[in-house]
Amino acid sequence: MKLCLSILSLTAVGLSAQTIHGMADDQVYQRNDRGIAEVRLTGTAPPAARSVEVRILRQFYSVDGKDWTRLAEPRAGKWEGSLSIPTGGPYRAEFRWLDASGSALIVEIRTNILVGDLWVLAGQSNMQGVGDLVDVQPAHGQVHMFDMSDQWRLAEEPLHSLVDAVDSFHWRGKPRLTGADSAEAARRRVKGAGLGLAFAVEMVRHTGVPVGLVPCAHGGTSMEQWSPSLRDQGGASLYGAMVRRHQAVGGRMKGVLWYQGEAEARPDRVGAYAERMKALVESIRTDFRQPDLPFYYVQLGRVIRDGDAGPWNAVQEIQRRLETEIPNTGLVAAIDLALDDQIHIGTSGLRALGARLALLASGRGPRGPRIASARFDDPSRRRIRVSVSDANGTLTSSGRPAGFSLHAPSGANPLVFKTLLEGASVLLFTQSEIPAGTTLWYGRGLDPYANIVDEKNVALPVTGPLAIE
Repeated sequence: MKLCLSILSLTAVGLSAQTIHGMADDQVYQRNDRGIAEVRLTGTAPPAARSVEVRILRQFYSVDGKDWTRLAEPRAGKWEGSLSIPTGGPYRAEFRWLDASGSALIVEIRTNILVGDLWVLAGQSNMQGVGDLVDVQPAHGQVHMFDMSDQWRLAEEPLHSLVDAVDSFHWRGKPRLTGADSAEAARRRVKGAGLGLAFAVEMVRHTGVPVGLVPCAHGGTSMEQWSPSLRDQGGASLYGAMVRRHQAVGGRMKGVLWYQGEAEARPDRVGAYAERMKALVESIRTDFRQPDLPFYYVQLGRVIRDGDAGPWNAVQEIQRRLETEIPNTGLVAAIDLALDDQIHIGTSGLRALGARLALLASGRGPRGPRIASARFDDPSRRRIRVSVSDANGTLTSSGRPAGFSLHAPSGANPLVFKTLLEGASVLLFTQSEIPAGTTLWYGRGLDPYANIVDEKNVALPVTGPLAIE
């Protein structure tokens, strides 16, 4: 590496302020499989310019020992060129335009450039973030965001700001806020913490790779509103807005984080949920032109309300099974986490979810505990052994382990009076013989107490009904 001591202070003469397109302060570029971002740039140049040069610095050192390098030759006042930037940062990009004598006519600078992995945040309110803005995940210099007003900046809570979004879906029926109005709305917010920033910071900790976040979620939205069939509406639809933002940040992502399903837990919607999810993932991968794009999602947690738990539990079970039916997807559970209101995960729980997703996405360990099977463990049919796969070490709980229930065809359900955790297994004890046809559940109902996790605090997902062998 070559130390660059010169400080550039030249300014443009007779040019508009923006002479470079394709690079902004704080931008994050998606790296390729070789750990390189291939950055395409265009711009304008003064009439006397004969060449455009660039150098990339990190901590005042030029990257890979390269000082000024020719990027392009202007034609009719315009230019285009490409440069390769390795994973890492923050980088400082310096551009200069030279005349025929080699004198610099103009210098422009872009700062805090990162090369790493871009992640879309999509879904409804628990992804948008409704957690109290108290004890939030602190910002990290290696995590930036493409905010909803299409500006790159350091990622800070709250990540989602619907009122000043570029895409009209997010403020339909109301005027978009800009300038002082937007700033005042942000100042007044007391809720908005989500899981995205915690995820990104944990990813940096696991991998050492910078992260860029692309918030796209909107509370209360259904799978119909996320339908890929609405893509041609552009920013007037959720799916179209997501595709537009994907293109705006370079047209390539590391993956998608998804948290949605609350709106589908209704008798008239749950039947179509599995196919809609499969179609959504397939369409995203097609429209992003990444057939193996990772897609990680959160299983529904608890909800405090009266009524039939059937549709809610049905969505949870569909979510549990989808990761086995759609390649390169994965699930994390939220059933053990505290709420800030009747349906929204609290701030501390959202930070835990972010960490769980990062563990899954980074591949730094098993995906987390999954119930593999349940079988009778004694001839009297009063003890059941539940085998759990993919746990990070042994199973544990805060307080006595809870969450399992048995449901017999007659409705006379055997009661579990003791639950023991044995390594990666769970033993359930009942007082009476368990009838034939009884099924096992974990986390059944709208507001169950289910608290089993592994050694890395990854929760056991809601499961059921499961046959007992």
